[in-house]
Amino acid sequence: MPAISLSTPLRKSYEDLFDTCQIRPDRFPTLDRTVARLLANRARYEAVSATAGVPWYFVAVIHNLEADMNFTRHLHNGDPLSARTVQVPAGRPRRGQPPFTWEESAADALALKGLDAQTDWTLAGTLYQLERYNGWGYRRHHPDVLSPYLWSFSDHYTCGKYVADGRWSETAISRQCGAAVLLRRLAELGEIRFPDKPAPEPVAPALVAHSIRKSRDPATVRRVEDLQRWLNTFAGIYVRVDGIPGNRTSDAYRKITGSYLPGDPRGS
Repeated sequence: MPAISLSTPLRKSYEDLFDTCQIRPDRFPTLDRTVARLLANRARYEAVSATAGVPWYFVAVIHNLEADMNFTRHLHNGDPLSARTVQVPAGRPRRGQPPFTWEESAADALALKGLDAQTDWTLAGTLYQLERYNGWGYRRHHPDVLSPYLWSFSDHYTCGKYVADGRWSETAISRQCGAAVLLRRLAELGEIRFPDKPAPEPVAPALVAHSIRKSRDPATVRRVEDLQRWLNTFAGIYVRVDGIPGNRTSDAYRKITGSYLPGDPRGS
């Protein structure tokens, strides 16, 4: 089967999906616990990044999906480091003798996929490599279902998944947080930025007052949500649309306009 390439339409599709991604509200508690664990292990991911040339957050989200962030498991597929991998890809790493360190296994997994500093690590390039890492089964055989490996926990995914190699279920629902959704949340929190999404230039303001609480006035909530959606239209800005004009919304607003929201004490 011919390889799927990162064409211009596919690149735009990835960017549009990421920009419009809305995390399901009921998934936030699980998602934010996952993010906290991921950030707690950031130093180990950055160490692999420094030697392999792969962004630390790419390594982190793969590790979460393949091994639930367990450092006694192979990055390839979650098999124990006490032996070579058994599941696909089997027999990895080929060099060295078990037990392997997690760093040895991670370096082998990334090299096996041909990933390094020369890889396209733009937003679209990163999402392409994430989907490629898991395989093209959804895109080739179930194009009506966006891969939960990327989009689970978001409004882009409802149900349908492979429950084993080659075994498809229309009704099964992924219980793991998708890699793209994790990246979206990290971007919302200001923990990551993609090289092709620099900070935007200031433009004309759209004002609401700063507050750490959600207003009881539905009209005010709608104005805040409209502001948050507007902020999300700028490259490199990722804000949760929750109707609360708090510090993160004010930070994003400052990146666009040069000023914090009115009432933000940091702007005094």
